[in-house]
This record gives sequence, structure tokens and C-alpha cells, in this order.
Amino acid sequence: MLSAELDYTIEIPDQPCGIQEDSEGGKEAGTGQPLVILLGWGGCTDKNLAKYSAIYHKRGCIVIRYTAPWHMVFFCESLGIPSLRVLAQKLLELLFDYEVEKQPLLFHVFSNAGVMLYRYVLELLQTHRRFCHLRVVGTIFDSGPGDSNLVGALRALAAILEHRPAALRLMLLVAFALVAILFHVLLAPLTTLFHIHFYDRLLDAASRWPELYLYSSADEVVMARDVERMVEARQAHQVLVRSVDFMSSAHVSHFRDYPTYYTSLCVNFMRSCVHC
Repeated sequence: MLSAELDYTIEIPDQPCGIQEDSEGGKEAGTGQPLVILLGWGGCTDKNLAKYSAIYHKRGCIVIRYTAPWHMVFFCESLGIPSLRVLAQKLLELLFDYEVEKQPLLFHVFSNAGVMLYRYVLELLQTHRRFCHLRVVGTIFDSGPGDSNLVGALRALAAILEHRPAALRLMLLVAFALVAILFHVLLAPLTTLFHIHFYDRLLDAASRWPELYLYSSADEVVMARDVERMVEARQAHQVLVRSVDFMSSAHVSHFRDYPTYYTSLCVNFMRSCVHC
């Protein structure tokens, strides 16, 4: 089974998916809850994602958590190698392995690392015969997507490599910077012939389910203007979009700084997607 090859976590609630908690913490009967797939940011741990998972799990949702390996995110994608497509396919295969492929799906995608993987999920939903019948009801984007921002990407990679030896950290940062400049600046016209940047792909994505963008003007990794440009592009494609600027929170720190507000946004969006 493909699921054996992924370092993922799945949480299955004790209560049926047709039962959910109300705002006071009690249980209420309702439409079947979606299965939620969390796609983590570069370098995040399962412990990090578990905090977000709890938002949905306690409300009766099955939750799958997965984070793509950082070296694939920063180096394979920069080189135009679609290694993440294989991981995206394995991730969708999990739904069949656990026999939950008929449940509505909600994606919660973090930063550009999550978006890069999500990009291939979208492509598979459109082109792969086995996946074309899966029903996605909505997507939440946290701190993304961002367009080419070398300084922001270097900040993110530096955070991932924080506990590595200094020499190795410097070597990897320099290597990434050189690859990014070479393939996305100097050879950009040639690169686009065989590999479309994930941000450009999402601008014109064929998906039409609702989207929620949670971002911050204070984010130094993904620029707020990139998220806002994506919001405008998706609205132009008649997608039902909502966006929230947290103004002061750092990259992927909105939940940490505003837990109650963040949770309410996610839960209300989920419920609106299910009942839409």
C-alpha cells in the first residue's frame, strides 16, 4: 500500500462524523463533517500540526496530517523536478486505503511548502481517473501562497536549518540561493517551458470550491501583497473567497497569536463549505 511509504498521521474521532460540537462545546446533529487534510509548512513537525488538527478532530472530523520533506520543497521544486507530485498521489491514495474516499474533503494548507504539494493535488484531481470523483468542498491557506521571494525563502530555510552545523547551514543556504537565481531569474524563460511555477499555476487553477486566505502584513517570509494578488485572481475566476489580514502576526503564527479568532474562522468556513 502506498500509505506505508508516507510519514503521515491520521486521527479518527470516536464520535460519528455526522455529529459535531456546537459553539458551547456540546454535540449537535448535522451534515457529515469533511475529512480534513493538513499540508504543513517547511520544517514543521507533526507536533506543530497536531495543534491545528485538534480544531477539526474535536468536532468529529477525520484528519490527515502530512508535511513534505524540506529538501524536496526547496531544492527539487527549484530545479523543476516534480517529485512532490509522487507524494501528492500517495496522499490521495490514503483516502482509498482507509475507505474514506466518498467523504467531502477540506484542505488546510500552510505556507509555500504546503502550497507546492497542494498544486499537484489539484492537478491530480483534474487529470487522474481515480481521483476525479473526489469531492473537495474548500481550502484554507495559512501564510501563503507567495510569489518568488528569495529573501523570504532564505529566511524560511535558515529557520529549518537552525540546529544544523554552521558550515552545513551556510553551504545549503548558498546552494539554494544559487539554484533559485539560476533557474528563476537567469534561465526563467527556459525553465517555464517545462515547469510552471506553483504560484502561477494556482492563479488560474480550475478549482471552484470556496477558499479562505489567512495572512499577515507583518509576515516576512510570504509577502501580503502576493496573497492579496492571489485573492483578486481567484475572485476574478468567480471563486467564493474570503481573506483575513491578522496585521501583526508572523509567518504561520496567526493561530498562536489569535487562537480563538483563528479557530472560529476555520470552523465557520468548514461549516459553510459543508452546507454550501
